[in-house]
Amino acid sequence: MDLPFDVSTVVYLDNAATTFPKPKEILDQALAAYASFGVNPGRSGYDLCLAAGNLVAQTRRELTAFFGGSDPNRLVFAANATDALNLLIQGVLTEGDHAVSTTIEHNSVIRPLNHMARDRGVEVDFVPVERDGRVDPRAVTRRLRPNTRLVIVNHGSNVIGTIQPVVEIGAECRKRGITFAIDASQTAGMVPIDMRATGVDVVAFTGHKSLLAPTGIGGLCIGDGVEIRPTRFGGTGVNSVNPYHLEEYPYRLEAGTGNVLGIAGLHFGLAYIEARGMEAIYRHEMTLFAALQEGLAAAEGVTLHGTTSLEHRLPVLSFTIAGRDPSDVGTLLDVEYGVAARTGLQCAPLIHRQMGTGARGTVRLSVGPMNTTADIGAAVEAVSEIAAAARAVTA
Repeated sequence: MDLPFDVSTVVYLDNAATTFPKPKEILDQALAAYASFGVNPGRSGYDLCLAAGNLVAQTRRELTAFFGGSDPNRLVFAANATDALNLLIQGVLTEGDHAVSTTIEHNSVIRPLNHMARDRGVEVDFVPVERDGRVDPRAVTRRLRPNTRLVIVNHGSNVIGTIQPVVEIGAECRKRGITFAIDASQTAGMVPIDMRATGVDVVAFTGHKSLLAPTGIGGLCIGDGVEIRPTRFGGTGVNSVNPYHLEEYPYRLEAGTGNVLGIAGLHFGLAYIEARGMEAIYRHEMTLFAALQEGLAAAEGVTLHGTTSLEHRLPVLSFTIAGRDPSDVGTLLDVEYGVAARTGLQCAPLIHRQMGTGARGTVRLSVGPMNTTADIGAAVEAVSEIAAAARAVTA
C-alpha cells in the first residue's frame, strides 16, 4: 500500500476502537528505544538484553502504581485486553463456579464467559443496566451466590460511554471474598483507577486506546491473594530445566517473548499522560464531547441512544438517523465527509438488545485527545446534512 496516508483529510472519531493519531513523541521515543535495544528481554546477560529487561521491569512498576496495585510482579503483559480477559476468566473459573457480569459488556467478556458456561459447566448471570446505562450495585449483590467466584464489570462502555459504580460493587465483593475484576479497556488512561481504594482485585487493560501505546499490548494488574491458573505454557527465560511452567508471577501468566515495542509504547504513553495531566486530557475530550452531543441532539431526525448525562461518562455516544441504516450512515460519513465512525453492534450485543438497537446497531462517535473543535463542527454538520437528506427522501 502507498504511504504515507494523509491523516489531515480525516476527521477521526473512532477513538473508542483505537486512539489515532498517537502523539508523535510517543511513537518516536518507543521506536528509538526499540531500535536501540529491541532484543529478547530477560533471556541473557549482555547489555542490550539487560536494557530491554530494565524497560519491561520499569513499565511494570509504573503501571502497578498507575492502577493502585501493590506488587509489580503481578503486572502481567498480554497481547491486548481480550487476551488478558481470557487469561483471567479461564484461569479463575472452573466447573461448578458461578460468575456475574452485566449487559454493558464487550464480547471480550461475554464470549469467554459463554464458552465457560457451555463447555466447562460454569453458571453465568448478566445483570441488566438501568435506564441511565449504569448497573445498580444492589442488582449485582442480589445475584451473588455461595459459589460465585468472579464478578467482572465493564468499567466504561464502548457503546454509550457510561462509567459503572465499581466502588459500591467492589465493597460488596470484598465482604464476601469474591474476586472483582474490571474491564478497563475504555477507562485506563482516561479516568483514575485505584485498586486499593475501589476494592478492585484485577484490572484488565489494553494499551492502544487511552494509554496511547501501539496495538498489540495490554495486560492484567492483579491484586494480592488473587490466584489465576496458567492456561498456556512455554518459555520464560527463567529456570529452563523445569519441565513445567513456572508458578510465580509474572511468569505464571506470561509465556514466550513479550512485545518490547508495545511495552515501550506504554512506558512513553504513561509519561505523556503524566506530563499533560490525565484530568486535563479528560476535560479536553469531554468539552469537545459535550459540544458533539449537543449538536447531534439538536439535529432533526437524529436519535441519541443511552443517557445524555455528562456525569459518570466517557466521550462516547451512539446515534441513529431515521430512515437510514447505520452502516449506510457510516459509509456516507466516510466517503462524503471524511468522518471516521464505527457502526453496527460495536462487539457489545447485549446492551444493543437492551436498548432495542440489536437488529442493526448504531453509529458510534468517540472523541480522543488529538481531536479539535473543528473536528466536532465537521461531524455535527455532516450528520445533520445526512439526516436532512433522509427526511427529504421520506417527505
